[in-house]
Amino acid sequence: MRSTQAPVVVVGGGIVGISTARHLARAGAPVTLITEGELTSNASGRSLSWLNSAGPRSEDYHRLRIAGIDRYRTLAARQPSVDWLRFDGGLAWLPGDRAPELRQQHEHELAHGYESHLLDPGRVAATVPGVDPGAIPPTGAVWNPGEGWVDLPSLAVFLIEDFAGHGGHILTNAGPAEVVTADGAVAGVRTAAGELHPARSVVLATGPAVPAMASRLGVPVPDATPVSLLVTTTPVDTPLRAVLNTPRVSLRPTPHGGLAVDADWTTASIRPTGDGFDVPAEIVAELLGEASRLLAGHPPLTAAHHGIGPKPVPGDGEPVLGRTDEIGGLYLAFTHSGATLALIAGELLTYEITTGTPHPMLAPFNPRRFR
Repeated sequence: MRSTQAPVVVVGGGIVGISTARHLARAGAPVTLITEGELTSNASGRSLSWLNSAGPRSEDYHRLRIAGIDRYRTLAARQPSVDWLRFDGGLAWLPGDRAPELRQQHEHELAHGYESHLLDPGRVAATVPGVDPGAIPPTGAVWNPGEGWVDLPSLAVFLIEDFAGHGGHILTNAGPAEVVTADGAVAGVRTAAGELHPARSVVLATGPAVPAMASRLGVPVPDATPVSLLVTTTPVDTPLRAVLNTPRVSLRPTPHGGLAVDADWTTASIRPTGDGFDVPAEIVAELLGEASRLLAGHPPLTAAHHGIGPKPVPGDGEPVLGRTDEIGGLYLAFTHSGATLALIAGELLTYEITTGTPHPMLAPFNPRRFR
């Protein structure tokens, strides 16, 4: 089977690229994964990685996310001892003056069969250990018990081991790669050192770099990528196991006993430097102070490290997944929900590449919608 399959190159060492390469290798395709730096060294290494389909979104997107969560549940059932994949629920609330919006979100979730409970602060204390009920407005919070989180670097190690076991080849620290075309179709990928890797199919899964790389090939992809901050703390004495999404901060546990913490408001304080980005120390301290106020007992939180960089977000908010019309054999994988969709996106892109047939679940997310 391998000898008759055309070679595939996946560009990008984030979780979507790794998942796609792994599924291709398992399908028997000769596949090479090429990444600019180390695996998960960019957006996948600083993701809150909340597994969910909460809130309003299109029906097609909701179904895809639910399928993504299903694949994680299958993985959790087969690997019950791992500490980097958990389904301990998600709790979210809005400011008290947005109570109608919170109730509308709850009712929308119920209408889609997504388990959702509107809890008052007293019930939250009994349902979600570790949360300070005083941090929740009287209008309450939405509890989604089926949600979870995943540590993407740990997942990447698991997937890469399987990828290599099925004959996949990996090239890290290859520098910026270039898709080579001939006669309107992909011919391969050239690394920064000038090494050409021939391919009949190429998957661009380079996170926030996808729109620019696609544009150079004549494929339009609207981009709304912001720069974001994720802070990881040292171990914390808290019984919290759920993911929290609140007006001023979002957080989840880590496999090492700490917390991963982020918030959109920190973006305004991030400044570019010569070789990346930086954020004032007082912003990190303020973010951790906001996180501490959510936790019972308000334990002090200390930053172990933080990551800053572009967070991939398509211009219309919906994933961009599938084959392009402009360049034969070129596939794009660009999405904000990389954690939730990683396993299912890799599976369905592999179906399209190996069968040559569009998958109906990816049809709404094909890049041709921007033409």
